[in-house]
Amino acid sequence: MVGRDDATTPERATAPAGAATDAGRDAVYNRISMLRAERGISRRELADALGVHYQTVGYLERGEYSPSLFLALRIAEYFDVAVEVVFSTRPFPRLGDPGA
Repeated sequence: MVGRDDATTPERATAPAGAATDAGRDAVYNRISMLRAERGISRRELADALGVHYQTVGYLERGEYSPSLFLALRIAEYFDVAVEVVFSTRPFPRLGDPGA
């Protein structure tokens, strides 16, 4: 990133590759935590099944890291759901919201 104009702002210079920036722009929202809880799966169990570090699962759940397409597809496959069930470019409605 050195030599690029956008690398001069602190949040872009220090954010990990694929991280959401600018308060939601380019954010990828997910339901990983909810899916794990429903199935009684720990972060470590999910990480082991996906071949990633357990902290990566935490970064994904908190929206601090956006997955590669390959990883997003693997996560959806692991939970046996469509990728759109797990990931979205818009926030998911809260459960129990009238319009949900």
